[in-house]
Amino acid sequence: MAMAESLLRLPDVVFRDQAGAERRLSDWRGRTVLLNLWATWCIPCRKEMPALDALQATLGGARFEVVAVNIDTRDSAKPRAWLEGIGVNRLAYYADPSAKAFQDLKLIGRAIGLPTTVLVDPAGCEIGTAAGPAEWASQDGIELVRAAIGG
Repeated sequence: MAMAESLLRLPDVVFRDQAGAERRLSDWRGRTVLLNLWATWCIPCRKEMPALDALQATLGGARFEVVAVNIDTRDSAKPRAWLEGIGVNRLAYYADPSAKAFQDLKLIGRAIGLPTTVLVDPAGCEIGTAAGPAEWASQDGIELVRAAIGG
């Protein structure tokens, strides 16, 4: 993870929840968020999802949430079925079939490929960004997030 060198408020990216309601990154103000953009056609994304699910199980709660946003642009049922098939069930399902969230982060130099993950502070500012997969449920990943949430 590349830690932020200066204060950068992230764009208020927009996506949909499982019921189709619009959600924004700002909906999580007051909480630390690990925002992850992924797609089913992205093999590193697929390998990373169980670790994100485990991180949510370990640290998710009132102060922290993994917000994994699928950006597949075609069959909306495919990502949900894939997650269910591999047993990822602790992450809420979010989708952006327009992939605009990725484009918004790309415009500010925070997304170059998938997966893209941004650790966001409670004010909506970048703590750090990771390009590519990570072992989020590893001791290092858990310690990084614990430090970000202050505990």
